[in-house]
Amino acid sequence: MKPSFKRLFAAASFSLATGLAGSGAALAQSELVLGYLTAETGPFVSLSRSNEIAARIAVDEINAAGGVNGKRVRYITFDTAANPGQTVVGLRKLAEDDKVLAIVGPFSSGQVQVAAPAADRAGIVIMAMASSAPKLVANFKFAFRNTSDEAYMFDRVLRTMKAKGLPVATGAVAYANDDTIMRIMGEKVFPALMQKAGVNVVATVDFKLAAFDLSTQVSQLKAKPSDLVGMGALPETAVKLAQEMRRQGHQGRIVSGSMIADPELPMRIGKEGGGTVCPTTFFADLNERTRRFAEEFTRRAKAANLERHLPAQFDAATYDIVLFYAWAMKEANVTGEPKRLAEERAAIRDALKGMKNFPALEGPISFGADNDALKPVYVQEIRDGKWVLLETHPAPAN
Repeated sequence: MKPSFKRLFAAASFSLATGLAGSGAALAQSELVLGYLTAETGPFVSLSRSNEIAARIAVDEINAAGGVNGKRVRYITFDTAANPGQTVVGLRKLAEDDKVLAIVGPFSSGQVQVAAPAADRAGIVIMAMASSAPKLVANFKFAFRNTSDEAYMFDRVLRTMKAKGLPVATGAVAYANDDTIMRIMGEKVFPALMQKAGVNVVATVDFKLAAFDLSTQVSQLKAKPSDLVGMGALPETAVKLAQEMRRQGHQGRIVSGSMIADPELPMRIGKEGGGTVCPTTFFADLNERTRRFAEEFTRRAKAANLERHLPAQFDAATYDIVLFYAWAMKEANVTGEPKRLAEERAAIRDALKGMKNFPALEGPISFGADNDALKPVYVQEIRDGKWVLLETHPAPAN
């Protein structure tokens, strides 16, 4: 069935800020209450802390347009600190004590690994905004991810680079060995896809996610120079790696998965990071709608005194998750009545499985058979202190 976006959100306005996020049990039938497993602290805070601003924008828009089925929408938060154990605790609280209808989050692949079976046991939909380890929720009934498979996205990076005639004859891999997705990228995704694309992988190094000094690893990379260095780590490490590579005279281009798609990375990495290429599922300057969202996000981020004021792909993904739930609740005629809780949770899941080409902020989105979002990929390059769009790959067919 085709989502009725215009009908649901025609009166949306970025100017309203009603502060609807809060706490308390979802007992009032005048409201439809969601849960939100946030990561306000923890190792991914530079990427995750701002996500709630996007969720609030979405809720404000929905309620400005009349809510869902005549009822206002709000959400209850639980800060997991990106900790898998706390994620399960939070999921159970939201599902059993607060009796929410569906849950936004959790953030990372490590969290989803434990949250997916817990969600199935509770019979409640969860939807991650950042987890991208391949096929992580494929065998679960209630776990979804509004993310694209990192392997799929990095394949598009290599395709774009070859099509643009950029040097890709040789490659190396540098990755954090103490994080689930970074390790998968470094040990499986980068080497396999580079080799598939005809890139000769000449070296591999690893390090801890919080490593401060990468001089030893870069020395090893320099001993076997390469056109590309596939980096599996966070934006902070990209800055360190680029600076150390240039200091030691390594001129290879950093390429990565979407984990470094920080909108402010070009300013932080400086000229040392020029030429860095990565995929993203959100490009802020894509169209008028994305620009309006970016402007409102920036306004709220500044008001909240956040360090980062520009929206990243995980912010856009969070915004869209709230819209997905609003659409699904409308399609399923969800009432929020306590006696129908289990039935309506399942109905939300079923509506999401049937969602096709939803007109999301990120672009047209559907869900595949493995419960992962099928959405466009934007390949971008750091050039002259900003991200420049190299190519748009449309969402894969369902």
